[in-house]
Amino acid sequence: MSSYKGHSLFALILVLMFSFNPLIIALAIIGANIPDFDHKFRNENVYKMIILGLLIFISLYILKLPYFIGLIIVFLGVTFYFSEHRSFTHSIPGTVILASAVSLILIWAWQLIINVTILPNDYLIAILIALLSFLFLNKRLLPIFIPLFLISVVILQTFHITYIQIVLALFLGLFSHIVLDATTPAGVKLFAPISSKKYYKNFAIGSIFVLILLALICRIPMLFTIFERFINY
Repeated sequence: MSSYKGHSLFALILVLMFSFNPLIIALAIIGANIPDFDHKFRNENVYKMIILGLLIFISLYILKLPYFIGLIIVFLGVTFYFSEHRSFTHSIPGTVILASAVSLILIWAWQLIINVTILPNDYLIAILIALLSFLFLNKRLLPIFIPLFLISVVILQTFHITYIQIVLALFLGLFSHIVLDATTPAGVKLFAPISSKKYYKNFAIGSIFVLILLALICRIPMLFTIFERFINY
């Protein structure tokens, strides 16, 4: 299975333990594909990211609108360009920074469009997540991801997501990438650049166990409801 397919599928399995919200699921899948932008063969995409960020920065600056979105995109591109494969972008510090940066891009774009246009807010966040997928997802995955995502949003009529959910969904996707890579012989430098020590299958198994436990805790209210209905029945 191709790397992007494996990471996307693993992120999908993990996020479904926590939520069935298509917005959260989509962000987790996007997050799972972000770390591998440190591959040298993706340099062309990194250059495009930097150029896009500069164009957004200049455009918003001229229009006297908040231009930080463009700077964050440039920051991401520069980070990927200078990162060695399976180093900073595959570490806990990198995961925190990348999740925060991508979350800021999405949240600031959301706020900016709401403030300067009269577009309905319902579908806006879904549209922005779809656009974000074009920035990070493999072009072979997009023809499957985009239709399924938009159809699920329309059918389920799910438009609500909080800022913290955006951050956590992206973090879960990014973290799932690290966990899956830890199962390979190459391992991951979990605390790069602070430490070059590598972590392997034991870390992956432990992480999956902790995630399952957290998912069960999050589902306790629902489990109690099911239990009460069973008793009353």
